[in-house]
Amino acid sequence: MRGLAELVPTLPDPVRAVLRNAVWTYGRATSAARPLPDFLILGAQKAGTTALYSYLRRHPSITGPSWKEVSYFDRHYVRGAAWYRGNFPNKARTRGKLVGEASPSYLFHPLGPRRVRELVPEARLVALVRNPVDRALSHYNHEVTLGREPLSFEDALAAEDERLRGEVERLAADPRYFSREWWSHTYKARGRYAEQLERWLEVFPREQLLVVPSDDLAADPVGTHARVLEFLGAPPHRLESYPRVYEREYEPMQPVTRARLAEEFEEPNRRLYGLLGRELGWS
Repeated sequence: MRGLAELVPTLPDPVRAVLRNAVWTYGRATSAARPLPDFLILGAQKAGTTALYSYLRRHPSITGPSWKEVSYFDRHYVRGAAWYRGNFPNKARTRGKLVGEASPSYLFHPLGPRRVRELVPEARLVALVRNPVDRALSHYNHEVTLGREPLSFEDALAAEDERLRGEVERLAADPRYFSREWWSHTYKARGRYAEQLERWLEVFPREQLLVVPSDDLAADPVGTHARVLEFLGAPPHRLESYPRVYEREYEPMQPVTRARLAEEFEEPNRRLYGLLGRELGWS
């Protein structure tokens, strides 16, 4: 049976909005009795954050919001810290436990690192990275399913730079601004991981950031889960099973498109490998 953290993102927008607004209103009113998080799963989007968060939430000493993607440090920052606290369980329920949340656009947001540093400077940070070619196709199909992408995959890739023109600058200049293009149509940009991680490492020490290739989580969920728990400072805990969450099937990418994207990501991937001190084989 799926937990609420996995169920909520699949609900229709109107239902999800009503449910979340009710929780937000009550949470803000009781925010003084709620903790800030000990850890954040930063992203990347479509890289396994839902699966990892689901595994962590099954730990008896880990808790967090009822659902994934609070999105405070990117989409809802203007609501303020009391609103953010209101998303977490109260201190009576979190006593003796690690508290965390997962919002996969934090990694990508240009102001995310400094916002996190200001509010939760001691938080442990986990970033998942997936082959950017496969991530782009998964992201595209996600947007198509939600009715937010009318273009073909190839046309959407071709349109990305124009769609994003000036959007990052507007995000950086106005905390109230929400960019639908930046949120939904960043198929290639979100896969340039090194530049995003470097931005986080400008304000956080390396020992506070764990980078997990999604291939590791898929191939060795037991070992990868254990490594994340150790990094977070949680007691060892092995699950009975490690199901793949939200795995979807869709039309394969055209070979010529895959080759073109692989070439485009070659240099960003090399930068990532250098940052990690490890080759990931994304050729």
